[in-house]
Amino acid sequence: MTTEAKVGAFVLGCFSILAFTLIYLVNAQYGGAKVPYRTYLRYAGGLEPGASVLFGGITAGKVTAVRPWKTDPTRIEILLDVEPGIPLNEKSVAKLGLVSIMNSAALSITTGSNDAKRLAPGSSIPSQEAASFDEIAGKMAAVADSANDLITQAKGELQGITGDARNLLGNLNDVTGPPTQQKVQAILNQVNGMVADDRPKIDRLSDQLVALSEHADTTVENVNGTVTDLREPMRRDMAELQNTLLEAKSLLANMQVMVRANDYKIDDTVDNLREATDNLDQLTDSLKQRPWSLIRIKQPKGRKVPQ
Repeated sequence: MTTEAKVGAFVLGCFSILAFTLIYLVNAQYGGAKVPYRTYLRYAGGLEPGASVLFGGITAGKVTAVRPWKTDPTRIEILLDVEPGIPLNEKSVAKLGLVSIMNSAALSITTGSNDAKRLAPGSSIPSQEAASFDEIAGKMAAVADSANDLITQAKGELQGITGDARNLLGNLNDVTGPPTQQKVQAILNQVNGMVADDRPKIDRLSDQLVALSEHADTTVENVNGTVTDLREPMRRDMAELQNTLLEAKSLLANMQVMVRANDYKIDDTVDNLREATDNLDQLTDSLKQRPWSLIRIKQPKGRKVPQ
């Protein structure tokens, strides 16, 4: 084989490998395994096959079919394929959305809950209806009608308020007119005259208050001096009283010690007093029975009965 043939075979092999690699990459990106799902809406809002599927705002797949549902023609069946690993769960909700204002409609799916069970491939995603443009336009028309009625009502109320304001201004003009101004001026003149007449009395009263204040200051100073003079004797008396109390306390303590030391003697004295009391009781009883014993030592003989 010549050199040119070898070079040609090598170039053809390189092109074959490059073509195979490109075909593999394209299939891996666009023709790879997708996970199918479906959902149902009553209003699709211009959603078409090929529209984006958003999961939490990020692109997660494509819409494959949009058609009336055979089981319930009042609802639209939407088939979609999402990328493997997208965590669709039972709390995820599909609704009509937009990628941006300038783009066409898209199918938006919420992220749901991490604790919810994952949806199996081919299962149905719970959906939420979005308001159509016709419904929005109808609501705006109703709001516009209500606004017209409100504006008409406000105009009537404003006319009434304007009339009341005009009446109020007229009353204010009447109140603040020349007659009222003359009356106010007369009252001010009377007040000025009263102030001019009572000014000497006010001055005398002020002088008396000043003198009373000075006298009060003198009295307070005298009281302070008296308290200062009495403070030192009271302190000495309190000190002497405290010393007296301490001496009395010491005397009571000494007496208590003395009483405890002579406790047995007191008991003997009490016993002697008790014996003396018993002897006096016996003597008293003896005197009651034989009073003559105080005069005679012996008892007289008994008299004989005459025969």
